[in-house]
Amino acid sequence: MHKHIILNNGLTMPAVGFGTWMLKGDAGKQAIREALSVGYRLIDTAHMYDNEAIVGQAVAESGLRREDVFITTKLCQTRAGYELAWQGIEESLARLQTDYIDLLLIHEPYAEALDMYRALTEAYRQGVVRAIGISNFNAREYLDFIGSCDIIPMVNQVECHVYYRRKELQQALVTQGTQMQAWSPFTEGKKPIFREPILQAVGEKYGKTAAQIAAGHRRHPEIVPSGADGGESRYFRRHPDAGRHGPDSAVRDGENPVWLV
Repeated sequence: MHKHIILNNGLTMPAVGFGTWMLKGDAGKQAIREALSVGYRLIDTAHMYDNEAIVGQAVAESGLRREDVFITTKLCQTRAGYELAWQGIEESLARLQTDYIDLLLIHEPYAEALDMYRALTEAYRQGVVRAIGISNFNAREYLDFIGSCDIIPMVNQVECHVYYRRKELQQALVTQGTQMQAWSPFTEGKKPIFREPILQAVGEKYGKTAAQIAAGHRRHPEIVPSGADGGESRYFRRHPDAGRHGPDSAVRDGENPVWLV
């Protein structure tokens, strides 16, 4: 769990993170603490998840230094607007029990996204936020958005997995210097990714599971979801190095890994 990505502003970000969607209460806090104990150093939360407080508590109780944990959060529709975004930043700082946020994203391409981003940009320049970005922007939305930005987003967090390659988006992001970060890299259990024959075959060759191959074949960072039933979450809390094992070169397509469609 030591691989990192360098963002376009020079900030180092862990390549694999632990997603907290659906985690609530004491059980949720315990899951986050367990993730930290086995080596996760990026914790992903959001206003929309309504769990920033337990993330802050888990980090505070983990025994780790604040600077050793990378915290991502996101502003949603209820904080869409310049002044509302600033309000959301202050709320996140308080709930997370921290004086800075490592990565702050706009959760979706809202009509007020540019006004929100102006607040994020100011927070970034003041040092309250170490990196800023967006989430769930497709290629057209991203290119339209950056045409009006003073600072190119460091990250665009989107759904991306072996069934959903997002190749056009990837190319646009690479060209402009924004890092793609994948959420739902294992499809939230909606697809039989762990039973895909090609992933199983490559895994058998190298003594890895299909999950390890699926995690390792991407070159962009990812957020491992907590999952409604905790199955994927439990697996990756037990095996935090799962994303470090890449597939056979035979399943690569030139510069980019092959994705099963």
